[in-house]
Amino acid sequence: MFIIELIYKADLARIDAHMRDHMRFINAHYASGHFVVSGRKVPRDGGIIVAVGGDRSAVEAIARQDPFVTLGLADVRVIEFRASQRAKDIQARIDGES
Repeated sequence: MFIIELIYKADLARIDAHMRDHMRFINAHYASGHFVVSGRKVPRDGGIIVAVGGDRSAVEAIARQDPFVTLGLADVRVIEFRASQRAKDIQARIDGES
């Protein structure tokens, strides 16, 4: 599994101006099965995507295609980890029901 971290380099007005393209990118990779969960960082200085993929280079290639990255609005960092445990009630925790 992978954590993709986006770190904004532009002001939020420029980020928001390209949010529609970014969301198309995000939704395409949910549909492809690569993205598992994503959202804004708090404070809003970037975003986080949890992803799955064959290998690090494949996920890095996907991450570099994000419009925020290709337009120079954000830097990207990919962290690989081996998921060895998970909460039994993971969905409830994600939904905020815990």
